[in-house]
Amino acid sequence: MYSLPKNVTLIEVGPRDGLQNEKNSIPTDQKLAFIHSLQQAGIQEMEVTSFVSAKWVPQMSDSKEIMDRVCKTGRQLVLTPNAHGVENALKAGADSVAVFVGVSDTFNRHNINRSTAGSVETLRPIVNQLKIDHHFVRACISTAFHCPYEGVIPPEQTLALCEKFVDMGVDELSVTDTDGMANPLGSFTLFKTLKTKFPNILITAHFHDTRKLGLANIYASLQAGVDRFDTSAGGLGGCPFAPGATGNVATEDVLYLLQSVGIETGVDMDKICASVDEVAPYLSRPIDTAMYNLYKRQ
Repeated sequence: MYSLPKNVTLIEVGPRDGLQNEKNSIPTDQKLAFIHSLQQAGIQEMEVTSFVSAKWVPQMSDSKEIMDRVCKTGRQLVLTPNAHGVENALKAGADSVAVFVGVSDTFNRHNINRSTAGSVETLRPIVNQLKIDHHFVRACISTAFHCPYEGVIPPEQTLALCEKFVDMGVDELSVTDTDGMANPLGSFTLFKTLKTKFPNILITAHFHDTRKLGLANIYASLQAGVDRFDTSAGGLGGCPFAPGATGNVATEDVLYLLQSVGIETGVDMDKICASVDEVAPYLSRPIDTAMYNLYKRQ
């Protein structure tokens, strides 16, 4: 067996990535109850909301209120698509900011109506200023393995985009299997290269479970030295610009995998499942993850 890390950080993305495409309107109070219960379960880093157009992402229209009322513990990440989003996030008191670009040019145009190269150049001065002002910056690299429009993404394209953000001075790269087409060999190879090439950058793996390879990809990434994973309580999520993509890997199922091989996370399984109870009644689809179903049967 390859050596595995002794400790892993789970970055909870349910309140943002998980809920952003939810069809039902979820009350702000319930979102906050969800966030606070995740914090109580031991989550120290979390995407709590995003400062995007309420017209296009109505579920995130309460981002300012979320930031006003959220319990300020651990790292509170907010997603921002552009300078306007960053400005609003900072006014709301955000300290840690996530920006995003797709490796696939076609995906990027569908997502934010801009080429990949154009997005990078637009974000460069924004990231530079954020770092001058001592903010934590996370770069989310979408379609790192496969694109629903272009097909397989050559690893060198993903590496080249990551390098651009490293040169800007970002603190973290969240490298994403947007449509859930990655496989364990490809995951190991890409993340091993990223860990070797960028030893001073936080490398986070973000997998969707479209073809039920999410946990296998996480295990392969652990073997490559990755010790940070984006997960979503209840397996919530999906991407409107990636046809067929299902939810993120479930926090509770990833937690069970890690516990089974002796990896510490500082996260409590029962409390994670209890946090899902805070939001489950408001969702348009039932929660169907292995560990949550077991928790409900107890």
